[in-house]
Amino acid sequence: MPKLNFKTFGTGDPLIILHGLFGMLDNWQTIAKKLADDYMVYVVDLRDHGKSEHTDDFNYPLLAQDIAEFLESEWIHEAYILGHSMGGKTALQLVKDYPELVEKLIVVDIGIKSYEGGHEMILEALNTVPIEEVESRKDVEKHLSQYISEPGIRLFLMKNLTRNKEGGYRWKMNLKLLIKHYQEILAGIIFEDVVDTPTLFIRGGQSKYILDEDFDDLSSHFESIELATVLNAGHWVHAEQPNELLAAIRSFLK
Repeated sequence: MPKLNFKTFGTGDPLIILHGLFGMLDNWQTIAKKLADDYMVYVVDLRDHGKSEHTDDFNYPLLAQDIAEFLESEWIHEAYILGHSMGGKTALQLVKDYPELVEKLIVVDIGIKSYEGGHEMILEALNTVPIEEVESRKDVEKHLSQYISEPGIRLFLMKNLTRNKEGGYRWKMNLKLLIKHYQEILAGIIFEDVVDTPTLFIRGGQSKYILDEDFDDLSSHFESIELATVLNAGHWVHAEQPNELLAAIRSFLK
């Protein structure tokens, strides 16, 4: 197992939070600290993201295995698992492969199906940054702005930028590997058996990741399923409507 970077907040039953593609545990710290009133919250950097170890392979069975081994290393025999986007797919793979580890499952704005893509422009923007030559964060933002008009997305991606000790910059994430395995990141999670773990899917009301027609398919794979829609939120539910998201999480876990 690669060494996974993580932080913990609070005390109580363990709740593990898994971020999405290009993300890191920092993206969920605000939510984690609020949930720490009731739970021992672990926010984890998935492999090849944030400060976790870089590897040479990337797919959901490996990501789920990482989390299973992480839980074992922390002496956690059963936990609440919350995952957003790619982290949600990782959580789904975890409940498929290691159902005994998941007490309740919360999946934020992602389904079990495979997706068409949509990050190609972001991947090109990141991949064409002359990272060995840039002299300031401004240089990187200027480059990204040629491809990505939304300042919020640029800011989110720039969190991956870090200084080298010897000078210059590098990406925290394993960018080349993520580009290479992008199709695996888009892949669906195939369930042969019905999952009996209580599961909540939370979607952004303005997001297209979980459509009304997806819910029939989800219901056929999950015995105990709920769907919550957070209005006035897109894919980044935790950033756009944190209080509504927190209310849905708390209500389901209680």
